[in-house]
Amino acid sequence: MIQDEFNLSKYDFTFPQELIAQEPATKRDNSKLLVIDRKTSSFSKKRFSEITNLFKPGDLLVLNDTKVIKARLKAKRLSGGKVEVFLLKEIQPGVWQVLLKPGKRIKINEKIFFEDSPITATINKTNQQGSWSITFSQKNIEPLISSLGQVPLPPYIKKPLTAETQYQTVYAENQGAVAAPTAGFHFTPKLLNDLKKIGVEIVFITLHCGLGTFRPVKSADIRKHSMHSEWVSLSAEAAEKINAAKLSKRRVIAVGTTSIRTLESVADKSKNHDRLLSPFSGETDFYIYPGYSFKVIDAVITNFHTPCSTNLILISTFAGIDLIKQSYDYAIENRFRFFSFGDSMFII
Repeated sequence: MIQDEFNLSKYDFTFPQELIAQEPATKRDNSKLLVIDRKTSSFSKKRFSEITNLFKPGDLLVLNDTKVIKARLKAKRLSGGKVEVFLLKEIQPGVWQVLLKPGKRIKINEKIFFEDSPITATINKTNQQGSWSITFSQKNIEPLISSLGQVPLPPYIKKPLTAETQYQTVYAENQGAVAAPTAGFHFTPKLLNDLKKIGVEIVFITLHCGLGTFRPVKSADIRKHSMHSEWVSLSAEAAEKINAAKLSKRRVIAVGTTSIRTLESVADKSKNHDRLLSPFSGETDFYIYPGYSFKVIDAVITNFHTPCSTNLILISTFAGIDLIKQSYDYAIENRFRFFSFGDSMFII
């Protein structure tokens, strides 16, 4: 018998489909904010623009500055058949891990072509979990991505973007993600400046969100789920500032599950007893589920997550599954908007 906290059914929920946000709020910081107090198990409803009132001088805010690439490319086979290439990860210059749709008839060593581009690609091999490895005819495919690529959206968003910037944070800097760190969508340059004015320190980390962020956990026992791997980077400067905040007992507030996973995975790797965090760049498949003890994070700003997702499991581990389920019931009752373009919560 699987313990309740490890049973996938505990992380499933139903909700009205019309609550799935199909576009962002007209003004980013005009979205709703659900404040969850873990000590009192209480909820309060605000506008995101009011979040400055919940910060204190000395708080440290961690943002993920990854930038979404235009990862969807349309191609053709020699036979004329259409193929969609979804870029997942650059393995080495010119060699990418991708998804191919439809992929059933694709053959190893087959060449595919892109309209109005001299660049072609050759299929190398098929990988685990349905992805492929392909080699482009030139190492730098940025011109191809820029001219022909489309920004990928989660499958539950049916409405086309009116501007590519809608699916980027205002501080997006380092290209490489195929999904956005959506908890950051609510911040505006003015709001970030206002936080600095009250004495909040802001640091940036990078985690290039992968397609796995959309894939639900399938294992009945969530501990048996294989976490997807993503590239992360924590600079020496960011590590130093976060270590200093922890030593002086100032709050470290992470924006999004990507920031949480980056910091907690680096802390988990640390062999330095004098410092909690050391600089790190590389892959992580760090998976947070009940039983994990958080080492870095004191509070979290996050969006509402899809049922049975690793993101929901992570947030439930931080705040407690029962409190999170109550908060989702509250959000549904109060008509909060869900998922990537939806509203957010601040868990303190």
